[in-house]
Amino acid sequence: MEVRVEIPDEVASRLQINGGDLSRRALEALAIEGYKAGELTESQMQQMLGFETRYELDGFLKERGVYFEYTDEDLAHEEETSRFLQEARAKP
Repeated sequence: MEVRVEIPDEVASRLQINGGDLSRRALEALAIEGYKAGELTESQMQQMLGFETRYELDGFLKERGVYFEYTDEDLAHEEETSRFLQEARAKP
């Protein structure tokens, strides 16, 4: 889908002072806000922004001060998965 945004030239010039493609900056801002609002997953952000690896996405988020919220449920799920894998490896 293509989305068009109209920005007054005066404002666009000011936003371009630090350089960079305004279209890309708008796309990144939309992806970040969608992620923060819980509307986008990290996988969807990776696809939206064209990153080939999760590592690239992690770097992008870190540079912008956006961190994954790791919950107690996430920890419990990882512990359960780890326990399952350890038990599976221990079986002959």
